[in-house]
Amino acid sequence: MTILVADSFSPAAQERLRMAGHTLISEPSLKDDALTAALAEHSPEVLIVRSTKVTPEALDASPNLELVVRAGAGVDTISVDGASRRGIFVANCPGKNAAAVAELAWGLILALDRRIPDNVAEARGGTWNKKEFAGARGVQGRTLGLIGMGSIGHEMVTRAKAFGMPVVAWSRSLTASGAADLGVHHAATPLDVARQADVVSVHVASTPDTRHLVDDAFVDAMREGAFLLNTSRADVVDETAVARGLDEKGLRFATDVPANEPQDKQTEDWDYALQDHPSVYITHHVGASTDEATEAIGQEAARVVLTYAETGRVENGVNLADQTPATHLLTVRHLDRVGVLAGVLEVAREAGWNVQEMENLIFAGAEAACARIRFDGEPDAATLDRIRDVEHVIAAKALAL
Repeated sequence: MTILVADSFSPAAQERLRMAGHTLISEPSLKDDALTAALAEHSPEVLIVRSTKVTPEALDASPNLELVVRAGAGVDTISVDGASRRGIFVANCPGKNAAAVAELAWGLILALDRRIPDNVAEARGGTWNKKEFAGARGVQGRTLGLIGMGSIGHEMVTRAKAFGMPVVAWSRSLTASGAADLGVHHAATPLDVARQADVVSVHVASTPDTRHLVDDAFVDAMREGAFLLNTSRADVVDETAVARGLDEKGLRFATDVPANEPQDKQTEDWDYALQDHPSVYITHHVGASTDEATEAIGQEAARVVLTYAETGRVENGVNLADQTPATHLLTVRHLDRVGVLAGVLEVAREAGWNVQEMENLIFAGAEAACARIRFDGEPDAATLDRIRDVEHVIAAKALAL
């Protein structure tokens, strides 16, 4: 296969793909029109990206494109709906950067508490101001609140225990018993986390359901002087609400994913509404940018591609339907002969049955097989009899799902 890498990507993972016999084209600075042009020029079957945005127009540029792999956890930079409409698989690499993001989040927690960046800035500027920076609350005994309990959330819990911080957590998938197993307190809603925590750290994917999960009501529920951290995605947090909380409630805010983040990796012309606020610390979307995480993500992306090339399966796929519109299951036991399934499907087509899913299981010895076909349609006795009359069909039946 031809694989286009349109972002920075592990050299070892690239070599792994080449050694497997694939043609790899690495152009890590591609974006926007340049990405579309490269897809049109090289017509790859696989596209690997990290922060590069993949638009519907880019997807149209390569008619051979079958798989887009995000070398990272989220897929919000990829037009997943566009890929689904075009029959293109989308996959990601979840969990491989969890430790790296958690490490940065903890660095930001300590920075907010001890005002480390301000300490450094004044010392570098030639000012000794111990009186200003000698006071800090400390984190031991304070309550850490977690919004989201995926891989990163679990890494946060491990480190919270080392810092002597009790944890209260909310996640759509977290149950009270699951929280007890992790040694954390279960919150029924995000607002319950806001009310109980001295430090709130957000770790959820960007989806329509999580947009502005941290909103005015959330900020109003937070404790006076509490810390808020966002290392997930910018649109999860309503920064207008946060700005009000900074001034009205003495909140402190740290973000690795500021709103209006530039797509360019380096620019001197960036304006951010909160960049001059003394209670705000900003990092450059570097949560996953450690050598360890970069290599782990690269190797996982390579594994996804190689598995697809060898088996046709898409590991970590994000855009297959959880449930198809299929209404019935057709089971056909047949001899393993050329053309049997073609005959069955032709009968289904004439009956107006829309096949949604299909598998054909071969019995030992390869003399017989069993096809399982899920379809959307209304089975009738006459159509089933026609299927049974197809040469080499042993038996056939249809059941409602």
